[in-house]
Amino acid sequence: MDSYSLRNLTFSYPQNDKKVLNDITFSINKGQFVVLCGSSGCGKTTLLRHLKTVLSPHGDLSGEILFEGISINNLGQREQSSKIGFVMQSPDNQIVTDKVWHELSFGLESLGFDTKSIRLKVTEMASFFGIENWFYKNVAELSGGQKQLLNLAAIMTMQPSVLILDEPTSQLDPIAAAEFLSIVGRINRELGITVIITEHRLEEVFPLADRVLVLDNGKLICDGTATEVGMQLKKQRHGMFLAMPTPMRIYAEVDNDLECPITVREGRLWLDNFVEKTSLKAISQYDINFESIRTDVAVELDEVWFRYEKEGTDIIKGLSLKIKFGEFFSILGGNGTGKSTTLSIISGINKPYRGIVKVGGSELSRVNDMYLYNGLLGVLPQNPQSIFVKKTLKEDLYEMISDKKISSKEKDNKVNQISILCKLTSMLEKHPYDLSGGEQQRAALAKVLLLEPKILLLDEPTKGLDAEFKIEFADILYSLIRRNVAIVMVSHDIEFCALYSHRCALFFDGNIVTNDAPREFFSGNSFYTTAANRMARQHIPNAVIPEDIIIACGGKAELTKIDEPSFGEIELSTYVQSKDNVTAPISQKKTLKYKMSLSVLALLFFVAGGFILRNNIVFSETKSIDSFITNALIKSNGWNYFLSILFIASGSLIVFKTFFNNQIKETPENIQNLKQDRNLSKRTIASMFTILLTIPLTIYIGIYYLGDRKYYFISILVILQTILPFILVFESRNPQARELIVIAVLCAIGVTGRAAFFMLPQFKPVMAIVIIAGVAFGAEAGFLVGAVTAFVSNMFFGQGPWTPWQMFAFGIIGFLAGVLFKKGFLRRNLIALCMFGGTCTFFIYGGIMNPAAVLMFQSNPTKEMFFLAYLRGIPFDLVHSVATVTFLFFIAIPMLEKLDRIKLKYGLIEVSK
Repeated sequence: MDSYSLRNLTFSYPQNDKKVLNDITFSINKGQFVVLCGSSGCGKTTLLRHLKTVLSPHGDLSGEILFEGISINNLGQREQSSKIGFVMQSPDNQIVTDKVWHELSFGLESLGFDTKSIRLKVTEMASFFGIENWFYKNVAELSGGQKQLLNLAAIMTMQPSVLILDEPTSQLDPIAAAEFLSIVGRINRELGITVIITEHRLEEVFPLADRVLVLDNGKLICDGTATEVGMQLKKQRHGMFLAMPTPMRIYAEVDNDLECPITVREGRLWLDNFVEKTSLKAISQYDINFESIRTDVAVELDEVWFRYEKEGTDIIKGLSLKIKFGEFFSILGGNGTGKSTTLSIISGINKPYRGIVKVGGSELSRVNDMYLYNGLLGVLPQNPQSIFVKKTLKEDLYEMISDKKISSKEKDNKVNQISILCKLTSMLEKHPYDLSGGEQQRAALAKVLLLEPKILLLDEPTKGLDAEFKIEFADILYSLIRRNVAIVMVSHDIEFCALYSHRCALFFDGNIVTNDAPREFFSGNSFYTTAANRMARQHIPNAVIPEDIIIACGGKAELTKIDEPSFGEIELSTYVQSKDNVTAPISQKKTLKYKMSLSVLALLFFVAGGFILRNNIVFSETKSIDSFITNALIKSNGWNYFLSILFIASGSLIVFKTFFNNQIKETPENIQNLKQDRNLSKRTIASMFTILLTIPLTIYIGIYYLGDRKYYFISILVILQTILPFILVFESRNPQARELIVIAVLCAIGVTGRAAFFMLPQFKPVMAIVIIAGVAFGAEAGFLVGAVTAFVSNMFFGQGPWTPWQMFAFGIIGFLAGVLFKKGFLRRNLIALCMFGGTCTFFIYGGIMNPAAVLMFQSNPTKEMFFLAYLRGIPFDLVHSVATVTFLFFIAIPMLEKLDRIKLKYGLIEVSK
């Protein structure tokens, strides 16, 4: 029986006509070791995620996936969890507990195994993976390789029949990666588990493969053994051939009739046999001696020491190095040796407690920040997602040059040029997080290059890049080097460093053990060296790249190393200046003065509001939250309190307008529900009946027949009546947790927001959150968020007979927001939402809670009592209204855009449909 059978699988993401997977058909036999490879963005990860439904992306899917003869859609989540193991790229994204042994047992506990079985399986896996020595350690103490091994071990405790791995070694150093893959090979050989793995680094994984599948633009173009696939790609002159193992590439480029080698061992035997018949030629030298070239020093570290905690262990220990302009300097070493920390020190993110750091000839502490990150330094972090801030890649690119004083046409030209250079033109309208790992690396590189830095710091820049783009990436770097840009790169990609770096340094225990030109550096190492050197060192000791061996064997190979740069003088005066004598451009000075003036005005508003608030609220001696709120509401002057809140809100709006004005300009305006989608469903009409009739009736019964003492019981009844119409949305469906978690998070934000602003009575973000929920997910969801938020938050503020009233008041406004938006009366622009929120808060919430106060505390209410309650409530209703408008102004559009993206990406339902 096959482990998997895919029949005509076709898939495209929402609002995207491009087919990420196009008519994919193949079967995988039980026990096979299958390698899935292809260029960045070809659909590898998308295909793997469809093999486990809980990870399947949302979109248009056709075709069929069978798991062990059963449709994957008919397989329960419990069975999938136990039978299908999945290891992701980033180790940290999959670890969920704090201790190693907790992580090993977590999956078994979730599946309901008894304690005895859990102990047996955990012990067995700990022994198999050799992790006994760190069995009781905290997960945070583990290296990257250990974390990934822990992920694999935790999955294997559940004894899956299929193991799926999505580039599991992308963040591991070469030695840790080799160890990890050897264990995966053991799992396949000794346990007979089917393995499906994607990788860009094929040197170690190809020898393990029974079968190789190659994807290109969503189509399956090759299927066969490793040797067969390599020869097919060579014959097709496909770019993926560059990713094939070194022995195979050398074999294909040399005229011979021997058997094709795949591993280094086979490559050595092939070369031995080849040398018996043919003499080898001399290879050329191409390394540059930078010590002999007189040019300016770009980066200098002198006896630098650094630790993250005052009493912690030193991460960097007496590090000294010099890197010159026009030099490509690569730093290699194992995980956790201090490589990335060194980059953070050079960039100024972390400061050493001892030693000197210089950039461009000046001490880092004396370089003005305005110039440090705007032309001098460019930093590409290890996680490219950390620098994406906009909802499309195009906006992200424009964001990098938004402050530059150049015309719109020049900005357009820059973005177009960098998009072409980094092959991003077809994905500019995509969200950066929707790109593949390799595409994100290219997008992050494009953002950094738009800064036109003189010193470029790169942390694992080739992670996720396919072999074909690596050559283009090197071309980009060398175009910068020709302009005397200094490049400092941390990398685990030995082959790339050997081919393109001018100098390589080996990091160990917080310092550089050795550094030299690539040929000298790699030819002397046993493990930290290239596959070409390990294959040919007995015949060609100084060979470090495949082209060296090909040329020595008489083959034709164009040396892919880019032409060397010409070294000229570089002007640093524009970028490096002392903090004591920096002269900012006039336009920047004006902008700074304008912002400072508005900041002073905002500060005056804050001070005035705080002074009025302090002098008009009588504080309780106990200083408890309940006493504070009671004094604020009863003993203070309501109108003065309203005035103080108005001052504080005005100051907040000035600050937002001053420093975040660009965000408002970029938000879409006048968004309105389409005419064809404006009909209310029968379910929503039924919900309206429940909310407007049965919930008030429940509250009424609670007041007059239960003596107003069973408010907990009444509140729970209200919640049940609220949840009922929401549950109907999922009729005949099995919703995934991600479809419910967003509503839960909105409730949690409302509760947290109400608690966070406890010191300002009535000034709370709850109403804004409720309105956003109603607009984003529909009327039923709006009522649910309002009711649950009121009930849960009153556990902190105090439950009482007012709780059911608050639940109804909050909920009805969320319900109304959903209905009005559905019918097209409410638009999703800032002005409409703020007007709606302010009006509803004052008239509806106040109109419910003011008379409720009379009904709750007066046994014989009169008209005069209701009238007086309204009058006393006006200032506090105004404060609540101002609060709602303020919070909607700050968060409405960004939150709605984020919720729209979540709905689209994960296929979340809109509950009002």
